[in-house]
Amino acid sequence: MSYQYQQREVPKQPEKEFILGKGRISGYCSAFLGGLSLLAVLAYLFPAYLTTAELRSVYDPQVLQQVLKYGMWFSLFFGVLTFVLNSHKWLGFFGLSATLVAFALGGYSIPLNDVPAQPLSLGVDWLILAFLGSTIIFTSLEKLFPKYRDQVILRDEWNLDFIYFCINHLLISVLLLVGNYIVSQLHWAMNSDLQATLQALPLAVQVLLVLIVADFILYWEHRTFHEVKHLWPFHAVHHSVETMDWLAGSRSHIVATIIERSLVMVALYLLGVDKAALDIYVTIAALQAIIIHSNLNIPWGPLKFIVVTPQYHHWHHSSEAPAIDTNYAAHTVLFDRLFGTYHMPIAHWPAHYGTTRRLPRTLIGQFLYPFKKS
Repeated sequence: MSYQYQQREVPKQPEKEFILGKGRISGYCSAFLGGLSLLAVLAYLFPAYLTTAELRSVYDPQVLQQVLKYGMWFSLFFGVLTFVLNSHKWLGFFGLSATLVAFALGGYSIPLNDVPAQPLSLGVDWLILAFLGSTIIFTSLEKLFPKYRDQVILRDEWNLDFIYFCINHLLISVLLLVGNYIVSQLHWAMNSDLQATLQALPLAVQVLLVLIVADFILYWEHRTFHEVKHLWPFHAVHHSVETMDWLAGSRSHIVATIIERSLVMVALYLLGVDKAALDIYVTIAALQAIIIHSNLNIPWGPLKFIVVTPQYHHWHHSSEAPAIDTNYAAHTVLFDRLFGTYHMPIAHWPAHYGTTRRLPRTLIGQFLYPFKKS
């Protein structure tokens, strides 16, 4: 008997909608800009401990100080506006307070000095840049081309996923440290002849090769997390999301995150392609990871039969019977096709997301869940 696909029902939540003149937009803008401004000032004050060397090498701190200046003044503007509109004043108060503290600590005029190397630091700079960029780009896209138009930005459990987003970005140096340590123990596995051959290939070919190799690794580690009983509870945290948007992909247990990223990092290191090819791949992977979780409905044309799209990955997150344990790939549909785990009813999207057995809905509860299940 064929499965009867249903339409997903997204109830309206007028109390959570962003409407001009109601104070909610200005309140959240002030709070987020104020909070990010304070974090940025702290990062400028303590760059050795609150920024990452890898990211510092690719941005201009003087340019970002100018961005910080506008962010701080806009936070003050939006904070005052919330009091004028006489709504959501607690958000405006937070934004104003955070910004004034940032000014008191030196604001956007903190002198720039050489940063001493530290083996471990928090990626505050990575958090700020990623959150600003992702919010502006992907929230705009989700409002311009939504799959579910009535889904609000501040949907249920957005604050939980925001915390996951912060943790994942703040601990970037920990993930790099773990990956680099594993790599340092694998010099014996390197093949200099193979690496020289690959580096001689055109850059586009190297990027394609990296993408396929990474997809193969990600497919099998993803499938392993699903099919090995004692590993599934760690990955189940990621699947506990019941509303999909650009922020939903951030929900991931720290153990699963470390394992997944380390294995890919090791494989690509042993491959030995040019750094430029790796940088391009990392950019593609980061953007695709956000896009495929998003509430985004744009026409992909024939690409939907080649690359992983939001519709394809949404089916991976569905709790409906035909979709369980399918669509493991992260970049292309190649390995799902090859290994029999492909599920893509073109005319339908999932009606239900999440796990068949509901997980705890708190950060601590989800962190402890895999250990209790074991």
